[in-house]
Amino acid sequence: MAFLFSLLVIALMVGALIDIITRVDSQVRFLPKMAWIIIVILLPLIGSLLWFAIGREYAEAGIRMPRMTRREQHPSPSAVPAAPVDTRTTEQQIADLDREIEEWRLREEIAKRKQDPSADSGATGPETQG
Repeated sequence: MAFLFSLLVIALMVGALIDIITRVDSQVRFLPKMAWIIIVILLPLIGSLLWFAIGREYAEAGIRMPRMTRREQHPSPSAVPAAPVDTRTTEQQIADLDREIEEWRLREEIAKRKQDPSADSGATGPETQG
């Protein structure tokens, strides 16, 4: 019986170590990954149980119950939703605006050419004569 319990503890420890090592740092809670590894190695049963209970981040459909933040618990009636944050740099915003201006200019030019088909010749217009 003690042999079976020992195998179970070792399997749990190996599973916890593999889970800790393969986790992304943002999915590890309360302590750094290295601290969790040391805890699981020094205290195999307790460390592994603690890791699976509180140390790892579970998916939304996982074991953890979703926690409500204060804002969700007591929404104020005058709360205004925050405007979306633009993460582009100023240079990227300016370049996007330049492209948009050029697109509108081309659309206006196309609309003018559709209305006046004689303007397609370009060089024969009154502005180039004389």
